[in-house]
Amino acid sequence: MTYRPERLKFGIFLAPFHRVGENPTLALQRDLELVQHLDALGYDEAWIGEHHSAAREIIADPAVFIAAAAERTQRIMLGTGVISLPYHHPLMVADRMVLLDHLTQGRAMLGVGPGALASDAYMLGINPVDQRRRMNEALDAIMALLRAEGPVDMETDWFTLRDARLQLASYTKPHLHVAVATVATPSGPTAAGGHGLGLLSVGGADHESFGRTWEWMTEAAEAAGQQIDRAEWRVVVPLHLAESKAQAVAEVREGYRRRAYLGDSGPTGNTYAFGQAFGASGVEIEEGLEGGQLIVGSPDDAIEAIEQILERSGGLGGILAIHHEWASTEATHRSYELLARYVAPHFQSQLGPIVANRDWFEERLGDIFAQSGEATKRAFTDAGKEPPEKTERDA
Repeated sequence: MTYRPERLKFGIFLAPFHRVGENPTLALQRDLELVQHLDALGYDEAWIGEHHSAAREIIADPAVFIAAAAERTQRIMLGTGVISLPYHHPLMVADRMVLLDHLTQGRAMLGVGPGALASDAYMLGINPVDQRRRMNEALDAIMALLRAEGPVDMETDWFTLRDARLQLASYTKPHLHVAVATVATPSGPTAAGGHGLGLLSVGGADHESFGRTWEWMTEAAEAAGQQIDRAEWRVVVPLHLAESKAQAVAEVREGYRRRAYLGDSGPTGNTYAFGQAFGASGVEIEEGLEGGQLIVGSPDDAIEAIEQILERSGGLGGILAIHHEWASTEATHRSYELLARYVAPHFQSQLGPIVANRDWFEERLGDIFAQSGEATKRAFTDAGKEPPEKTERDA
């Protein structure tokens, strides 16, 4: 049986992606304004990326961005999506995130991963082969520090902890939410399950191993004696909505063809860096739609696609739209509004009572209001007045 949370979470995964050649300051301001827009619409989460090369994903420190976004918003949860653990000493990561936990009064979340861009690791002199090992070592240390069960002593070939502890107790009890990123391999689910953490499926839901993700999580959790919850599993999907599918396709056609960021130097066919998410530049959107990689259409199309994702996964807790700039800012904001107004309520137990009440009202309309006309006449009679004559328009 497919697990269905009472309230499926909705949010975005903000890498962010921007074209080379535009004003980066304005692009970052646009990102902040987007998070404000989502907060006003009642979105649950926004996850912010960390990258240091390739020129399209221009947030170097998601914690700094989150601190700025938190001052502009009221309710939305803000996560690092993700901090690349091999690039940082684990004490610094844990210490900064606990500070952010306090500054946001519990709205911060820690998403972690090994690092997606080989160019980042190259500049830092890190062998990509070592990245997953380093992530697991750092995650062990971070969770020991966050759980504050005693001083932490740990020695690896790239960091040392000596009698280490955090100065601040966590604002969120027992600690802020932590999730591990995965694309299509068992490593992310294994790390998340082994620590009893959440999971961010950043590779989407259309790859062959997606259906095995929870199995890998469960195996690791059972081996480590940890508890896991499907409600803390989120999947990242490319998404754009309009009032009709034809309109949605038209709005993103040109942006999808150039991928808003991959095609800024002309079609190269180089899919290595970003191909797992979107493929090569110069491809028409119909190809992505046929492959089931995208949700582009009306709210009803989105509801159907999300139902399919829930079925394939066996059930999960959140849908994150990977934020892109295939369409204009206005059309993009409208897409998020349509998702909040017509799609999210379908998965958040909001429509049942109001639909049932409408049906009850309409089924009994004749009986309930049968005496309304007589009651109106009586009101005039009781007041000693003659009721108005019925006109043609009233008939």
